[in-house]
Amino acid sequence: MILLVEDDPVLGPSLKQRLELEGFAATHATTLAEARAFLGKRAPSFVLSDIRLPDGSGADLQAEIVAQHGSVPTIFMTAYGSLDQAVDLVKGGARDYLAKPFDLDDLVARIKELAAPSEGGPSEGPFATFGLSPAMEVLRATLDRLAEVDLPVLLIGETGTGKEVAARYLHAAGSRASRPFEALNCGQVSSDLADSMLFGHERGAFTGAHDRRAGILETVADGTLLLDEIGETRHDLQLKLLRVLQERTFRRLGATSDLDFHGRIVCATNRDLEEAVRDGVFREDLLFRLNVVTLRLPPLRERREEIEPLLKRFAHAAASRLGTSSGEVAETALAAARGHDWPGNIRELRNRVERAVALASGPVLGPEDLFPEWISQSGAGTGPSQTGAIRSQGSRDAFPSLAEARDEAERVHIERALAATDGRLQDAAELLGVSRTTLWEKMRRYRQEGHELT
Repeated sequence: MILLVEDDPVLGPSLKQRLELEGFAATHATTLAEARAFLGKRAPSFVLSDIRLPDGSGADLQAEIVAQHGSVPTIFMTAYGSLDQAVDLVKGGARDYLAKPFDLDDLVARIKELAAPSEGGPSEGPFATFGLSPAMEVLRATLDRLAEVDLPVLLIGETGTGKEVAARYLHAAGSRASRPFEALNCGQVSSDLADSMLFGHERGAFTGAHDRRAGILETVADGTLLLDEIGETRHDLQLKLLRVLQERTFRRLGATSDLDFHGRIVCATNRDLEEAVRDGVFREDLLFRLNVVTLRLPPLRERREEIEPLLKRFAHAAASRLGTSSGEVAETALAAARGHDWPGNIRELRNRVERAVALASGPVLGPEDLFPEWISQSGAGTGPSQTGAIRSQGSRDAFPSLAEARDEAERVHIERALAATDGRLQDAAELLGVSRTTLWEKMRRYRQEGHELT
């Protein structure tokens, strides 16, 4: 049972709904008093709490958790103004914190990672599924060698290939393992907020800066900072990052003196940064500094030997977490999975498996559980090679025109992209090679024509 403590009347119910959709059992408290009442009755398996509550603070809640139940995995949610308090709570035993606004997919992934039971040594820990193919074994060995070498590392790969997992493995493999690990998704925060979050600010540096605040470059200390989607940063921020890499110093917004940076920077991207340089949207000198060591994470379709062990691990983990018996996978489902291209990579695989386990009607997962869209699009018994097949028509008049067939193929392809990315428009647009606006307009048109899209 997850204990959610959030007094915001919109965010609280939304978070509870998302957690339940992901298969978690969750109870929602809006005050410290309500949380205490719950803690007095039972021990939660996980706690997700705002740092500021109407009748107390995150520190009060953390003390209550420890007093009644000892160590319980806890994530605190914080507005940027409470970042220092969140860091202190992590130092005091909380497992992590997320600065608002945050991506719900990132939150869910972090909860699943922290809530997953450990069944042994490092091979069964958070990196149990990292390095199951020859290509990934080579990558893992390379990261082991780089763990004690203080060089920038650039991780490149498609969405969902495991770039953050690779960064966390690099951090855990060396002497920095006991130090902080911070991740900032540059594509999910505004430019101004990214500046303040990274570098911190002095009091009065901008409207609303009522206190001095430390940025991530400061709070990460001598740990590891992952800058995800580095290709989405604007030019002036790129210049500041170049200075950090070259001179190992940075300056808070509004400050007059520099601070030393002692940590390690790892960057990740799904963009072609050389093309971005040619397009004038990424600094060439920064690219030179970043790609001292560049490691490519291959897409899942290039490491198909990982599909079966990953699928089985995800299924058993989901069944254990959800308390269901649907943790076994039929050979027909494994065969279907091996034949799928997995455009959303490991993220798509995990999403499909967890949805299948949550909704399966029996103890063994079949191909229809993993790929329900095959049935809805093409009827029972179809597979990847049959999805786009043209059905036989009763007469020439019923035969679709070329334009109609083209529209149908496009709609099916959009549905596959949405399924692969668990409905996230931005990721689906990237898979399809179109803008988010273009994808939205196409979805709107198909809905107006009476088609239900994911």
